[in-house]
Amino acid sequence: MKYTLLAALIIFNTTVFSQTEATPTKTYDIKAVPFTQVKISDDFWAPRIRTVEEVTIPYALQQCEETGRVRNFEIAGGLQKGAFCSAYPFDDSDVFKIIEGASYVLHQHPDSALDARLDALIAKIAAAQEDDGYLYSWRTVHEHEDTSLAKDASNGRGLSMAGEERWMQTDQHSHELYNLGHLYEAAVAHHLATGKRTLLDVALKSADLVERTFGWGKLEKAPGHQEIEIGLVKLCKLTGEQRYLDLAKFFLDVRGYGDAYMQNHKKVKDQTEVVGHAVRACYMYSGMADVASLTSDSGYVRALNSLWNDVIGGKVYITGGIGSAGSNEGFTEPYDLPNFSAYCETCASIAFVLWNQRMFQLTGEAKYIDVLERTLYNSLNAGLSLNGDRFFYPNPLESRKNTERSPWFTCACCPSNVVRFFPSLPGYIYAKWGNTVFVNLFATSETTVQNVNSRLQLVPVTIRQQTSYPWDGHVKITVVPEKPNTFALKIRIPGWARGDAFPGDLYSFENKNVGNIAFSINGKAAPMNLQNGYATIERKWREGDVVELALPMPVHRVLSNPKVAADAGKAAFQRGPIVFCLEGKDQPDDRVLNLLVAPENEAIARFEPDLLSGVETIAFAGALVTKKTAPEQAKLKPLFLKAIPYFAWANRGKDNMTVWVPQEVGSARPVNPPSIAGASKISFSEGMKGDAAGIADQWLPAKSSDKENPFVHWWPHLGTTEWLQYDFEKPETVSTVRVYWFDDEDSGGGCRIPKSWRVLYLDDGAWVPVFHDEGFPTTKDGWDETRFEPVTTTALRLEIKCSEGVSAGVQEWEVR
Repeated sequence: MKYTLLAALIIFNTTVFSQTEATPTKTYDIKAVPFTQVKISDDFWAPRIRTVEEVTIPYALQQCEETGRVRNFEIAGGLQKGAFCSAYPFDDSDVFKIIEGASYVLHQHPDSALDARLDALIAKIAAAQEDDGYLYSWRTVHEHEDTSLAKDASNGRGLSMAGEERWMQTDQHSHELYNLGHLYEAAVAHHLATGKRTLLDVALKSADLVERTFGWGKLEKAPGHQEIEIGLVKLCKLTGEQRYLDLAKFFLDVRGYGDAYMQNHKKVKDQTEVVGHAVRACYMYSGMADVASLTSDSGYVRALNSLWNDVIGGKVYITGGIGSAGSNEGFTEPYDLPNFSAYCETCASIAFVLWNQRMFQLTGEAKYIDVLERTLYNSLNAGLSLNGDRFFYPNPLESRKNTERSPWFTCACCPSNVVRFFPSLPGYIYAKWGNTVFVNLFATSETTVQNVNSRLQLVPVTIRQQTSYPWDGHVKITVVPEKPNTFALKIRIPGWARGDAFPGDLYSFENKNVGNIAFSINGKAAPMNLQNGYATIERKWREGDVVELALPMPVHRVLSNPKVAADAGKAAFQRGPIVFCLEGKDQPDDRVLNLLVAPENEAIARFEPDLLSGVETIAFAGALVTKKTAPEQAKLKPLFLKAIPYFAWANRGKDNMTVWVPQEVGSARPVNPPSIAGASKISFSEGMKGDAAGIADQWLPAKSSDKENPFVHWWPHLGTTEWLQYDFEKPETVSTVRVYWFDDEDSGGGCRIPKSWRVLYLDDGAWVPVFHDEGFPTTKDGWDETRFEPVTTTALRLEIKCSEGVSAGVQEWEVR
């Protein structure tokens, strides 16, 4: 491999995981200015990145130590004895992602202690690699484990997901190739940051094994979880080895023989609808864009355009999150965008940003950065707590005091992905195409790019931004060429500043009258010359030239397409790129899910430096719906409300929260009336999962598989007898119960309506069945109501007999 560190550093033009310069053939015509060449010093992203560097990375490394992820490599490498220590065979990937993020930090801020820590970690990884290059700690440990010393902590997951032989289930759930994709990305990042080959040699040895094993006429299998395609392209760009690019293309083109969950149901060039697992999908689309940029394969590009239009048309949340369903961690039907059960995995937001960045680089169109910005500031940013040591996996748009950030996850893909994303965020701000410079995102920052003049001489050009974005729309851009230089400066004018809430018709502003965009050059008003969403100024630039723009930032009410049933009659609030939410702690009454905000109520924005590390809030008049007196009439209690940025919610513990607020009485939910069940203490048989309070919250399900309301279940208890119990505040005389069962057969789950059930009451310390001579019916997608002889008691128990081979659950249990 004929390359030097200097050459490698020259070609390393990357944002987080995508934009490296090509050596083998060609690459994206538009290239991101790498984060290593951007100095960011704003008050929004710079502190966020610093928190990741100082808190999140050390914390994540510690978690990998404490959860056995690092020890897995030690055991696989013969440095320790024991069994596999963590829950999943893909846990290696978390270590690789953290190394990648830490390497980005080292590139910017040399740190001898961090450098030494990575050296020690990489030595363990190298020890775990088998002689022929195979690296997958679960299998190596499994094949040599001494069961007398310890038990495999994956509890059978490793064997069921990976199979007995190498690559046996690589196109299903083994994640062998997925792990390696993250290894390759980490190796490239570490090599370019430090000049060391320790991890790179491990990656190349692995890639050579994969290249010998897979391909046309060899093992023709697709990765079950896409990611290696991105890593192989990075290796290709670093080394100039065309075979790595060919292998990435093979892994894309071999698809078309499996299921939609893994996007293996059609050839990638024939796919026009986004389906299945959201992270897998967007990693695949990113890999397709990478390969298309190097091969000029127009078939990939046509497919990517169709896929992007499909997701934008009805499968993206107002926060920029994607993947509405938890059952497949991914996509469902267009306009199926529930809020309480919204999945919106943090990894999916990161992957969506990757894909949109690449679509911009293929086309130069600002709409892709508009979507990227929405996801970045809202859904993605919400995935990490303000303190940097708590995380979201799903990012719902509604909470009923049932959601809180976690210190870690058994499946920790999201925290480790956050670690590798934020340090390289500055690489999304600027881009370059020949002598054209793009300003894509707004943040106080500086970069120097190399242009050429008419004599083909290099001319360094420094671009400086000054702004208080996203709280203020004024942006000052100073251009400092070393000598006068003619080039085009393209400044993105966000769609929201032009009255367009979102590409297409999924979301729109209630009032598109946003005000004028002020645009000037050297203090004189100038036309914007809008091209593909960019104000384009082509001129001979001289030192000290200044472009200023003022983007109007009124508070917008956003309406969704009427086909989105979950948002009917409701509005969301947005100012600039920031989507807001109502959290209970900021209101005079925390019942934010029972609010009404009339369309004519004005909203006022102000910055609060002492709230949530300093955020903009918006305030407006609203009302608590205390009681509905008719379908479109209600008793209202006036309240003055405050909304905070969505990304900042859940940093103060569990709370009620909503993004969408009713504007019509018909869409509003009144405060629950008092009920026996709601006032009861709830207990349950061992193994119950879910929020027990949800069965008494009077939120009525639409069907048995409805996940838009809290429910409980006992999966994976199969064929068992389970129970729920209400202990009353005082003796009550009751004679009726209604039960709505949870049954997720239609989404492939393991819960069904019960085989049988009964009701018992507490009588002098003993449980006695209620007297009822008509039996207890079991109904799917409806209520089972049973009336019995009145009893006076302090407790009722609902006893549930699960059918053989399945479990059961309860949506709602009423007592009268």
